[in-house]
Amino acid sequence: MTSAVLSLSALLAASTLAAPSAGAAPRNDRPAAAPAGWERVDGSELARFAGSDGSDGSDGSDGSDGRTQAPAATGRSASARADDSGTYALKSVRNGKFTATEKNYAAPNTGVLRARSAAVTGAWEGFAFEWHEATETYALKSLANNRYVAVEGNYTGNAQNVLRARSTGAGTWERFTLYYNEDADRWALQSALNGRFVAMENSYTGSLQYALRARSLEVTGSWEQFEIFQIGS
Repeated sequence: MTSAVLSLSALLAASTLAAPSAGAAPRNDRPAAAPAGWERVDGSELARFAGSDGSDGSDGSDGSDGRTQAPAATGRSASARADDSGTYALKSVRNGKFTATEKNYAAPNTGVLRARSAAVTGAWEGFAFEWHEATETYALKSLANNRYVAVEGNYTGNAQNVLRARSTGAGTWERFTLYYNEDADRWALQSALNGRFVAMENSYTGSLQYALRARSLEVTGSWEQFEIFQIGS
């Protein structure tokens, strides 16, 4: 009996030593270190990626149909500081289409983000990037409906973790870490909510075809890669 009590006491003591402290819990608002070949980009570093001449690479011309076209610059020269009031567009490397906010979709998918536009036609494809110093993350605000982009962590099925411009404020659901790969000249976004990288669902069908979803554990290829263009000032 005495031996059994001592063994139980030893087990409890070992469990107490092995248990992590409350302060050691992972923080969802600070995603993991950058994947190999990718650099984490903060508010001050974006100025460096904008290029030494500060140009956005745009020739100022319009398309033949009168719609404003995204500049033909690379991701580096087309980037700008997050605290500027410029407008930016996300182009999927997977299908070569620009991301649009589907503000006319019916609930519960109102404002879902889809890479489906062949050109930048206006506010539908425009997003403002806002840098948050405390969490070292960005919030994306859609110009189509003036809402912040959130990761729908409570959705189920194919819509789980879909990106949707629906929030009036920015918290962990609406924050992303921005990565840049200089060799590939490509960008990637990682959700602060679930630590997953944003992918474009090229194989989906129906209303969620080409939807953006925070579901990848790593950047595996063109599914998770984007180009960023400055389309306004």
